[in-house]
Amino acid sequence: MSRIVCKWIVLSAGLLAPVASFAQVACTRGGLEAATSLYLAAQGKGDPSSMPLATGLAYIENMQVVDIKSGVIQKALKIDFDRTLIDPATCQTFTEVIVTDKSHPYVIGTRLRVNHDKIVEIESMVTQQGDWLFNADNYMKWSPNEDWGVIPEAQRDSRDTLVAAANAYLDAFLEKKVDLVPWGYPCERTEGGLRTGKGAPDDTCAVGVPSGVNIVARRFIVDETIGAVVAFCTFGVGGLPDTHLFRVEKGKLRFVHTLTHVPPGYQIRLSNGRTVGPNGQPTGSAPNNAPPSNPAPNTQK
Repeated sequence: MSRIVCKWIVLSAGLLAPVASFAQVACTRGGLEAATSLYLAAQGKGDPSSMPLATGLAYIENMQVVDIKSGVIQKALKIDFDRTLIDPATCQTFTEVIVTDKSHPYVIGTRLRVNHDKIVEIESMVTQQGDWLFNADNYMKWSPNEDWGVIPEAQRDSRDTLVAAANAYLDAFLEKKVDLVPWGYPCERTEGGLRTGKGAPDDTCAVGVPSGVNIVARRFIVDETIGAVVAFCTFGVGGLPDTHLFRVEKGKLRFVHTLTHVPPGYQIRLSNGRTVGPNGQPTGSAPNNAPPSNPAPNTQK
């Protein structure tokens, strides 16, 4: 083979390689897994240029559309742990990302939406110091050690069952109808970094459920293979950007993870009239911008 031909083949392979990588992204389980891999690589480098982003991409952080050039995705983060839900039915993914870097820890929940071979939406719930009960070290302590493995096909809950379980949990915050929630035992909740349960068989996620809070604007990503569903929502009407991630086994709640962004200066009114800051501690002052419809009876939402 001539030297010229060899050079042409090498050059052609180099030109085609990025196209082949982008072509892996599709509305299939494999294609969505490829999209997630590209996202994690981009976040690790702080450079999304290797992602097949659609013209007119929607980039959203904490439910606000922002310029991707100023987004957290432009920061190179050392990711200590990640977990992903794949939802081919809606062409979406959700990835929990934990960063324990002492200089700036994060826990991030990122949703991707794919259209054909392009990523058309990137939406991240970005939590950091100052957000509700934030503690990345605690998240790292608990999340990787939980079993979110693949559930045998014959034992999987349906999409409707998973969404119904999530809705029942979120509905309980309005009228405190906790008896309608499919509580599992044991069930552990990690809220910002605060953990319920002590590793006992009777651990429950039913503790600290307030009343009078309408959790609205719910959007779901579902992965039946691992019994998982996540809700992007608003905690209270006009309230706090939030995600609730659930693991459901045989129709019952097993794990709950929450991420809640608290804007600077935001204070939460408790049902007893007191207010607390994002660390759950009393502030001793009237809330600046927390609506009266945002009560919580204790420091757990």
